[in-house]
Amino acid sequence: MKVQVKKLNSEAKLEQAHKGDAGIDLYASETEEILSGEIKLIKTGIKVAIPEGFEGQVRPKSGLALKNGITVLNTPGTIDAGYRGEIGVIVINHGKEKFTAEKGKKIAQLVFNKIELAEIEFVEELDDTSRGEGGFGSTGL
Repeated sequence: MKVQVKKLNSEAKLEQAHKGDAGIDLYASETEEILSGEIKLIKTGIKVAIPEGFEGQVRPKSGLALKNGITVLNTPGTIDAGYRGEIGVIVINHGKEKFTAEKGKKIAQLVFNKIELAEIEFVEELDDTSRGEGGFGSTGL
């Protein structure tokens, strides 16, 4: 799969840290302070053209989560194949201290997945299963 990438400024980057890694690192394109408990949109300076039949998933970086309590709020954030705007990362600071997302530093990762497009069919009834309508802890905690 080939993904076209447009940089919105000369310093923008998108890199794979190690050959074979599932995620490609996303970097902050500007410096933003994120207070404890605060939610911010961090711009990346990157636009992508994802082929039809695929999606991009914006996911947290484990190191930022462990060391700073920083995570992606709507994990995974979906980038649809038809979207051509700048990738933004919605982050939340669950840490006790303020965190500075520094320009040029990793903020999240991008993973590409093949998707199956659903054909929707409205029906009067659904088939029965052993689980039925049980949800939200119905199998025990």
